[in-house]
Amino acid sequence: MHFKLICVLVEDDKTQKILEAARDAGATGSTVLNQARGEGLTKGKTFFGLSLDSQRDLILLLVEEHLCRSILETIAEKGEFDDAPGSGIAFQIDVEDAIGVSHQIKRLASVVGEEI
Repeated sequence: MHFKLICVLVEDDKTQKILEAARDAGATGSTVLNQARGEGLTKGKTFFGLSLDSQRDLILLLVEEHLCRSILETIAEKGEFDDAPGSGIAFQIDVEDAIGVSHQIKRLASVVGEEI
């Protein structure tokens, strides 16, 4: 079984909505790293040198490759990434190998069989 890593950068108030959408789309687990910072096309506003931007979370999802695109599209839709600049970004990275996911492989075997 092959995996991909979906990385999602989103404002912290949307994190729970993204996690629920990813699970509904087939993700079997996640890791959330809090208090990430980022900058898009335009530089963030500051007040006396302090950033006025909201905090962001980095969500990591290790997913089976056949489910990846569907999960990625669901995340983008629920997070409204294409509706407004700065609302979030998600991308996938190929994973060469993964250890510690045997319990997920057992559960995913039937799901992936239906997808293929």
